[in-house]
Amino acid sequence: MVFGLVKSSAGFLLLLNFCMYVIVAAIAGWALNKAIDHHYFTGSGVSTLPYNYSPVHFPKGNEATGFMVIFALIAAVVGAGSCLSGLHHLRFWTAESLASSASSAMTAWGLTLLAMGLACKEIHIGGRNSKLITLESFLIILSGTQLFYILVIHGGYFGGNHGSYQDPYVATTTAEPRKGSTPVGSSV
Repeated sequence: MVFGLVKSSAGFLLLLNFCMYVIVAAIAGWALNKAIDHHYFTGSGVSTLPYNYSPVHFPKGNEATGFMVIFALIAAVVGAGSCLSGLHHLRFWTAESLASSASSAMTAWGLTLLAMGLACKEIHIGGRNSKLITLESFLIILSGTQLFYILVIHGGYFGGNHGSYQDPYVATTTAEPRKGSTPVGSSV
């Protein structure tokens, strides 16, 4: 009973995180495309850049937007990849698949926390549009749901003796009697 609940909660969180990471990647990709399209034009004969040139300048947002968008895009790609590893873990549900799934999920969570910190800085500075506010909101929510997913898959492993991580291919052996001891017979 508990095993099915843990596995179904992990599957729900995995699907939720994957959808949210795809949305974050789409919004961050839009913002990066917008910044590339509306960047400084230096022309063919001009060799110097303007005084206030910045490679992470974004026309929509504030000073923290460029860093947040880049780290959000990296976190979204790594997070979507960790969801694929989590899908493999849900299929087999062994200790070996837990190791790969948990390590990729923790890496994605760390990058999501970094992007969330930059989103908090962007919120503190202010002056952003509605798509960037949506991106910030998704990053803040994702940092919590990814942590909860990590706790759920580890809870399935450390959660008790309901046998969720026993390998069915390992044969159990019985102890052989010691030499010199008499075997216990049945008295029928």
